[in-house]
Amino acid sequence: MFPNVVMIPLKFRPVSVVRLCVIICFAALLSLPFAAFAQPELALITARGLSPIFNGTNLHGWIQRGGKAKYAVEDGVIVGTTVKGEPNSFLCTEKEFGDFILELEIKADAGLNSGVQIRSHCFDHATTYDWGNTSIAIPAGRVHGYQIEVDHRPERRWSGGVYEEGRRGWLCNLSNNPTAGAAFQFGKWNYYRIVCRGDSIQTWINGVPAADLVDCVTLSGLIGLQVHGNDRAGLQVSFRNLRLQDLGRHVWKPLWDGQSFNGTHLIGQGDWKIMDGVIHATHAKDEKEFGHLVTDQVFSDFTVRLKYKAVKGNSGLYFRVVEQGFSGVSGFQAEIDAEKDAGGLYETNGRAWVSQPAAADVKKWFRPQDWNTMTVSARGQRITVAVNGHQSAELLNDPGRTEGRLALQLHGGQDVEVCFKEIEILE
Repeated sequence: MFPNVVMIPLKFRPVSVVRLCVIICFAALLSLPFAAFAQPELALITARGLSPIFNGTNLHGWIQRGGKAKYAVEDGVIVGTTVKGEPNSFLCTEKEFGDFILELEIKADAGLNSGVQIRSHCFDHATTYDWGNTSIAIPAGRVHGYQIEVDHRPERRWSGGVYEEGRRGWLCNLSNNPTAGAAFQFGKWNYYRIVCRGDSIQTWINGVPAADLVDCVTLSGLIGLQVHGNDRAGLQVSFRNLRLQDLGRHVWKPLWDGQSFNGTHLIGQGDWKIMDGVIHATHAKDEKEFGHLVTDQVFSDFTVRLKYKAVKGNSGLYFRVVEQGFSGVSGFQAEIDAEKDAGGLYETNGRAWVSQPAAADVKKWFRPQDWNTMTVSARGQRITVAVNGHQSAELLNDPGRTEGRLALQLHGGQDVEVCFKEIEILE
């Protein structure tokens, strides 16, 4: 995804000690905002492409949505002021963005919550969003989507965490990252850096790594500046030096053509048919040999999603596998089952269960005898699985194989019936 770094030889000439110290200090200052990158490849994206998204004089290119808090420009700063009794208000970009780097500074009065919406939406009509076994109703005119938090609670300190406004709630709080929580300075200007690329959302507060979320429910949308609803009038939150580098967009593309088994091969036992854009696969209990539909292509880093309906028996979405072992393949599978363990991670011919979800959690996201959406993201040693918008498993530093084929499984020794459709890859 990123260009190779080319080392260019430099010619040096003697410099004075004083001049050398100045150069070193200046270089150190320039490096401060980028010193804490969690992923090396993101460090290659520099700030040279950042451009203002606020002209410093008026709110051209922005539109207010939601509540009726007051927004004004004062000395090159966007100032939002609470109006008593008004719901959450948002000053939103007219333009939508997908992948980007966003930098800005924020200062909020004591007691006022705020945030920066990213990849968010606001529709003129009511809509619904299916999340696990629930359906979330979103009224017309309601801003909803990822929000990078500006926390007003000193006892909590989750500024820089990722909250999903109007939908799923907290996706990545900072309860396990007190260092980032301590970096936010209440009542002072705070430097935010937000990097969105594909299914990765990362944040920094004053140069300290904060949130590191893998989630691909929404890949593009508006940017918004929030004034949270408050019973007190006159509280203010200010935003300045808003700059953005547009990195394009990732989009879902078909990994399967919906009509044939081109690009795959079958191993083992089972019956695989295609009907109306759906793979319908069955396996008999008296047949002990497993069955797999395996890709010809080998994948390393990827994000894949599909829809499945497990009617009976056990199945799985295999990834980074090799064709060996008693079951036919060896490697990771994201668990697919008609009754239990949906979205867990199992390593066949290896460590067995690596992340087995609790039954109570499975009930939150799995829809029995219905279509379910599963997403698997494998980037380096980090693996994340989601089912119907819920993160069901995550490994942050897994020592396992980092490349291999994808496969769909029919478990041996079981009566299995499972359907697959809309198999896609994020590019």
